[in-house]
Amino acid sequence: MRKLRSFKAFHLEELKDSEKAKAYLEVALEEHQKDGDTDAFLLALRDVAEAQGGLGKLAKETGLNRSNIYKALSEKGKPYFQTVETILHGLGYQLSVESLSPEALSE
Repeated sequence: MRKLRSFKAFHLEELKDSEKAKAYLEVALEEHQKDGDTDAFLLALRDVAEAQGGLGKLAKETGLNRSNIYKALSEKGKPYFQTVETILHGLGYQLSVESLSPEALSE
C-alpha cells in the first residue's frame, strides 16, 4: 500500500525550491495588497523559512533572535518593516517596487 504524506509535508518540500518559494511569496504579497491580510503574508514567510532550514538557521543567517523571528511571523505578529526586510534577505529575497496598471489604480 502506498503511504501518503500530509499536505504540509508536500508544501514544505515544494518550498525548498527557491523559484517556487519566490512565486509563493509573490502571490502572498499580491493578495496582501488586495485584501490587507498581513497574517497570510507572514504565514508564507514562515512556511518558506521552515522549508529552507528552519527558524534556527534563519536566525543564524540574519543575526535576529530565533524567538523574535518566531514571534514576528506568528499570527499575532506585527513585525517592523526592517524585520521583514531582514527575514527576506536571510531567505535570499528582496522587496521591489512596480508601477501599477491603470486598471489597478482605478480599483
